[in-house]
Amino acid sequence: MASSESSAPVVRVSFASLTHQNIGTVRKLNSVLFPVKYSDKYYQDILQPEVEPFCQLVYYNDVPIGNICCRLENKELYLTTLGILAPYRSRNLGSQALQRIVDAASLHNKPPIKRISLHVQVSNGGAKRFYERHGFSEAGIHKNYYKKITPQDAWILEKIIDHESEQ
Repeated sequence: MASSESSAPVVRVSFASLTHQNIGTVRKLNSVLFPVKYSDKYYQDILQPEVEPFCQLVYYNDVPIGNICCRLENKELYLTTLGILAPYRSRNLGSQALQRIVDAASLHNKPPIKRISLHVQVSNGGAKRFYERHGFSEAGIHKNYYKKITPQDAWILEKIIDHESEQ
């Protein structure tokens, strides 16, 4: 007797470190995802070995659909970008990328990362709610953070990393 159940297509989400070979893909994604243009120095910085666990391309069935990038600032991780192309949103991909970074931060011990912080433009309530659902809280407002886009103000969001509870 044949099964009447239809099998759902297999979806494969994967992540890849940034390399000189795929940095062009990151540039193209960023040009579509974000209202600001990132400098050549930004792209050089996200290729550095010390940020490899914190800068990743996101693939959906082998198609690059987003990225997440952070930089180390002493004992903190600053999340510079997290973006997923619009047709792939609401599929838990941003959440998976963010959790991957949080997990890497909790394991990082040279030096231990104490918190993750980021800025969100005050007009982007959806992004703020996304981060709050993932344990980030508002730490303040940075007036005139953005120079070339309006509104210029940004929320400062942060998440404290608890290394003891991760062990």
